[in-house]
Amino acid sequence: MKKLFIIQTNYIPWKGYFDALNMVDEVILYDDMQYTKNDWRNRNKIKTAQGAQWLTIPIDVKGKMQQKISEAVVSDRYLDWREGHWKTLQMSYSKAAYFKTFMGDFENLYKNDKEIYLSKINNSFITLINSILGVKTPMRWSSEFELKGDKTEKLVNLCIETNTTDYFTGPSARDYLNESLFEKEGIRVHYLDYSNYPKYTQLYGDFVHELSILDLIFNEGPNMHKFMKSF
Repeated sequence: MKKLFIIQTNYIPWKGYFDALNMVDEVILYDDMQYTKNDWRNRNKIKTAQGAQWLTIPIDVKGKMQQKISEAVVSDRYLDWREGHWKTLQMSYSKAAYFKTFMGDFENLYKNDKEIYLSKINNSFITLINSILGVKTPMRWSSEFELKGDKTEKLVNLCIETNTTDYFTGPSARDYLNESLFEKEGIRVHYLDYSNYPKYTQLYGDFVHELSILDLIFNEGPNMHKFMKSF
């Protein structure tokens, strides 16, 4: 039995993303898909004194809406986006119980990394967060494979190439996935359940689930795993 999760790189993803990474045997970062504006690829939410707020990496599409996620680069007009994001995180989480515990690692990444390709920026944050959580699942890039066929056929072929028996995907995939193609190859499809996550200690009023996992890390520190599903 081999469990595979195929996903795009997202910016400082939420807890469900990392639960998925942790519960499978291998992950393929699938950034050969078309880049879409105002999506999770280049933004995520944190909680501030004014409520949930987007942190967005400014991407220069230059009219090339057909570009792949892997081709998306930071706008040369906003190369200082890292400084702004880090200042917002400091202001929003300085009173969180474990902000000082983890701030050094994130400060180093925000202040010293000069990468301009979105996928590589996202991967740097995902790798750091994986190390904090203890997620050791091997991750590969879709560019390592020859992608053939339509949307579902490409996923099936990736499963075949990696000897996958169980394919994991998000619940929204029900809208487009042709499960019969997986069944034909003897591959079982599993839809992840992102419901019923427990609440944790959180700043600023009413609880919000749909936030970057940074909110959980800074507020709960070593207790973070208690509020996830795969640990």
